Amino acid sequence: MKPTLQAVADAVGVSRSTVSNAYSRPDQLSAALRKKILDAAQQLGYPGPNPTARSLRRGFVGAIGVLFTSQLSYAFTDPFAVRFLAGVSEGAERHGTSLLLVPLPVDRAEVRRAVENASVDGFCVYCVGDEDWVLDAIRDRGLPVVTTAPREDGGPGDRYVGIDERAAARSVADHVAALGHRRVALLGDTVLPDAPPGPLRLSAPGDAPHPTTRGRLTGFADAFAAVGVDWSAITLINAAGNSRPAGSAAIAAALTGNDPPTAVLACSDVLALGVLDALAEPGRQVVHPVSVTGFDDIADAAAAGLTTVRQPAEEKGRIAAELLLEPPADPAAGHVLLRTDLVVRTSTRPVPRS
Repeated sequence: MKPTLQAVADAVGVSRSTVSNAYSRPDQLSAALRKKILDAAQQLGYPGPNPTARSLRRGFVGAIGVLFTSQLSYAFTDPFAVRFLAGVSEGAERHGTSLLLVPLPVDRAEVRRAVENASVDGFCVYCVGDEDWVLDAIRDRGLPVVTTAPREDGGPGDRYVGIDERAAARSVADHVAALGHRRVALLGDTVLPDAPPGPLRLSAPGDAPHPTTRGRLTGFADAFAAVGVDWSAITLINAAGNSRPAGSAAIAAALTGNDPPTAVLACSDVLALGVLDALAEPGRQVVHPVSVTGFDDIADAAAAGLTTVRQPAEEKGRIAAELLLEPPADPAAGHVLLRTDLVVRTSTRPVPRS
């Protein structure tokens, strides 16, 4: 059997609380007594108090759970997610708190187990769609939660930090429309679950299940509707993941069709960079120059000359951590919308003449 705290107490001839103080409150003991206790623990092979049990007694764990909708590797490979996590980490460090990254499994029972078993003081939910049952699983634990987008069904006690996705997307689409583009394609990541890459039909942009994608597609559609382009005349393209290869593969067929778009508006910079990769492939014949826009303004966007929407990734993460660890007294202060900016670069140009 594993040695216990009581075994150490018996070996030294002190109480259990004295042994516990040797680990958690060393200032309560003399240096000689503490050394005697730690030496006895080492001889017996006692590793120290169970950290989980100790955190339960204190009433807090000292960790934020960051819940992802993608595989865990996404947190380390997606440029925007990396910057967001850097902001969360900065906020957590200021409170002496650590992070626990929790990927979101597909199976609902597994999600609930992951949420129930995570030893955290609260959750930051990153880019979760309309899966209210995920938030319900967190609320059932009585833990605070911060999301990275406003919830359409949220209450006054909900906390979020995000952007106005629809207005931000409209700003870049208005820019493209002002350049004269009317034959456009919109490129999104997993617009519908299990949909194959390539052209996709939605009766309306509001039918996209993920709120971020839904907001961006709706903003794009608003801008073109204002210049007489109906949603049915817009090409919607689905990418099988948010990556450059996925963006390149999804757009390839549209670029070489009989009536290719004059502009492609992507829901992320990563996808837009994939479109630029496809346009630059050796031997690819495109009948006219194609304008391309992205969303986020990641580091590679500037180098590529990509027109995009800039949103503050690090600030979003930092504020999310602050809302969890130091909630405001006024519930309304827990609803934070951050500013976005249109950044115009060389990837957009006036529509080519016939």
